[in-house]
Amino acid sequence: MLSGKNILLGVCGGIAAYKTAHLVREFIKAGANVKCIQTPASKDFITPLTLATLSKNEVFSEFTSAEENPRWNDHVDLALWADLLVIAPATANTIGKMCQGICDNLLMAAYLSAKCTVYFAPAMDLDMYKHPSTLDNLEKLHSFGNIMIPAESGELASGLVGEGRMAEPENILRFIQEDISSKMPLKGKKAIVTAGPTYEAIDPVRFIGNRSSGKMGCHIALCLAEKGAKVDLILGPSSQNPSHPNINIVRVETATEMYTESMKDFDSADIAVLSAAVADYRPKDVSDQKIKKESGIPQIHLEPTKDILAEMGSQKKTQFLVGFALETHNELKNAQSKLERKNLNMIVLNSLQDKGAGFQGDTNKITILTDSNKIIRFELKSKQEVAQDIINTILSEINA
Repeated sequence: MLSGKNILLGVCGGIAAYKTAHLVREFIKAGANVKCIQTPASKDFITPLTLATLSKNEVFSEFTSAEENPRWNDHVDLALWADLLVIAPATANTIGKMCQGICDNLLMAAYLSAKCTVYFAPAMDLDMYKHPSTLDNLEKLHSFGNIMIPAESGELASGLVGEGRMAEPENILRFIQEDISSKMPLKGKKAIVTAGPTYEAIDPVRFIGNRSSGKMGCHIALCLAEKGAKVDLILGPSSQNPSHPNINIVRVETATEMYTESMKDFDSADIAVLSAAVADYRPKDVSDQKIKKESGIPQIHLEPTKDILAEMGSQKKTQFLVGFALETHNELKNAQSKLERKNLNMIVLNSLQDKGAGFQGDTNKITILTDSNKIIRFELKSKQEVAQDIINTILSEINA
């Protein structure tokens, strides 16, 4: 859920600040990148060296560094870097400043500059937590769109027992993961993605294949997974190995194997994106021994493989079905024909005439055609960005 996310952790001056060492570790274990901003008062409770060592990043506290040649610590850059801003512990003092826009330290400057989701975990004594001014401030922060991680009950630093303890680090992590998950546009959806080439055997050594690396399809699977879908990735021979809790990789080699695995759960799928470069033909007869050169030039008779896309199109009920077309001429005409002929909802057109597009590279240039008669052209981008464009277009069409 948090893998690859940038988390800016704001640490305020309360005794609960000691827990932030554990919290940084929890975020790092979840795959996040972490940077910390400490208020000056928080350094009485936990040292910047501790947080810097655990996060493997410099800890920020002042607007300028304390070096011999001071530099400006840019709160705007820190805020824009963050995918999430988590303020924990959030003291009554900082919560009041957040409500009033009082900008008297680096954390508050970053907070006021943040465009990302902001979570805050209150930590204070029970009477402070229940005071009308605190309750009003919590309600006001909620109205700003900030998300509160509720305080827990237990023994407090004052010796009293009640509500006001900062949530435990593992509970903060769980709260954030569940909140993100609940807002994912494809939560509860199932997707099938095919990727990579197929290898069709001639003999035990040789095969008919193509140059597909599987990169495009793997980025598509990751993008679907990050938006909450459970993804079955049917992956042909490829060195790619995308890792995500929502992705189940099924490795295959031949077109027949890819057909079998792709069709297995198609009835229960919501989305199917067939980006694999499946061989159209395979040798009719496969030698069980390596064909020797001395035997002369072999005659290889071919037969068609099963058309997975056409089969899905003929069986489609409510599934959103996406195909790919790699063309060298009459690109739009051929892609439109394939869209209609195979009963697709959307087709992604690649042209080998476009520099930087096609197999093996890290970039692609696409045009998307939909069954709602849209033609959407995109510039050359990284395959990761192209995957985002494809999935965003799918979501737009589904929600239209």
